[in-house]
Amino acid sequence: MSRCDWAMTDDALMVRYHDEEYGRKKTDDNALFEKLCLEVFQAGLSWRTVLYKREAFRECFFGFNVAKAAAMTAQDIERLMNDKRIIRNRRKIEAVIHNARRHLACFKQRGSFAEYVYTFLEPEALMRDLKAKGYRFIGGVICESFLLSVGAVSAHEPQCFLYKELS
Repeated sequence: MSRCDWAMTDDALMVRYHDEEYGRKKTDDNALFEKLCLEVFQAGLSWRTVLYKREAFRECFFGFNVAKAAAMTAQDIERLMNDKRIIRNRRKIEAVIHNARRHLACFKQRGSFAEYVYTFLEPEALMRDLKAKGYRFIGGVICESFLLSVGAVSAHEPQCFLYKELS
């Protein structure tokens, strides 16, 4: 079976992620918030690294429940900095908590994050808007990876069996 080049591997978790998740639209706001946070943690690293730590991240950030992540404290940050199961980058951890707070402020009264996300076709436009809303650790590459991963823009390569199905 032909896949995107990055998914042509014998790594079963990466293949399953490609086949079942990558490039598929999500309507659940917490699932979208999770993807954005995981893209923050990926910055400078491989997706494989993040994918293998995803379950630990979910546990540490309360399933990426936005309200619970927003309520995290300095003690939580210190606890996470000592948790060897995750990527222990203080700036990234703090950005996730800060972004959860901004997320609540920006989307609680205005409708869903899903409705917002799928209005963007260009990563730079999403990046500018999120930065204007006060989000941290958000760059063009992070926004591009995010939009691709959640199917907001065409994600699969032409030779991939999912190209026509999800484009």
